[in-house]
Amino acid sequence: MLVPYEYVPHQMERMQEFINFIFDVWCSAPSGAPYSLNLYNGNPDLKEIMTAFHYADTQIADFYSSNIEAIYRHFSQLDQGQIDQLRLWFDANNQIEAACSDKDLQIARYAEVEALDANLAAALRKFFTGIYDKVGAADLVQKIGTISAHHDAFVLVNNFGKCPFCGLSDLKGEYHEKREAYDHYLPKALYPFNSINFRNLVPTCHECNSVYKLQKDPAFGEGARRKSFFAYSAVPSDIRIKVKLASPNYESISQDDIVFEYGPPEKTEEIATWCDLYGIDERYKAKCCGENDGKYWVAQVLDECANEGVTPDQLMARIRRQAEKSPLAESNFLKKAFLEGCKEAGFF
Repeated sequence: MLVPYEYVPHQMERMQEFINFIFDVWCSAPSGAPYSLNLYNGNPDLKEIMTAFHYADTQIADFYSSNIEAIYRHFSQLDQGQIDQLRLWFDANNQIEAACSDKDLQIARYAEVEALDANLAAALRKFFTGIYDKVGAADLVQKIGTISAHHDAFVLVNNFGKCPFCGLSDLKGEYHEKREAYDHYLPKALYPFNSINFRNLVPTCHECNSVYKLQKDPAFGEGARRKSFFAYSAVPSDIRIKVKLASPNYESISQDDIVFEYGPPEKTEEIATWCDLYGIDERYKAKCCGENDGKYWVAQVLDECANEGVTPDQLMARIRRQAEKSPLAESNFLKKAFLEGCKEAGFF
């Protein structure tokens, strides 16, 4: 991830607070208390919502009421050891930053829950894969607001207008009527408990979200735990890119002629995950080979050197300055790296 987002607190976070309380209700099920609305007495706002859902005759209301009660019944059949394990998984799956950085954190996918109780896993999957698309229920909106309102607040703070995962695609912002989709960074199809946790929800460009990442798992690669960048990290990614070229001239350059080297070394694992999730090598090579991108950048340098009385070193100093000041503008971060590689290869 080239630039981390700044996390923006919002009323929508209340939905995760409600989920936390509902989970505690489920964990109380083995006590033998029958399911009832009285279980929500400790959270008046949630009880108001659950009461409205109980008496409403709508599909969304039935989704919440029936699925939450069904999961309660599954929990009622568990022993204390199983409840304790689920509590650990629930907590771990909602520590999104730690899930990205700490490979020893025991996060749980549906596969792990299935090993504990297959029927419970199926019930949890039905509920947690469905709630993100059903937070627009009127009774919920009164308490938590809307995702669109969250997005409006989000883009006022994170207003760089480019996808921070690739640095190539535009992101819709405050001047657009539409908005980008939110990606579940830990995919909701794989992980229970965190599908409405806004630290796991990140506005992402269509290419990154729907073409390349899809259901790839940031936390596991080829069966083994791996590190990944946390989208809301307070620490800059500081990714460095070096380009090596094997082509004799820029006009005939192809993807096979380009090798990317990424740094810093201490972020090697996170960078490898980033490249895998978003097809970074393929996309950056395509950009560098494009007639109106990489090849144009070189042609522009040659033209300015020939007609504007500047040297390649002077031009590169300007390009480095622009990339340092505004790395995402006009793909400056990649333009700088590519042109440095071209200069080293003797293209100018």
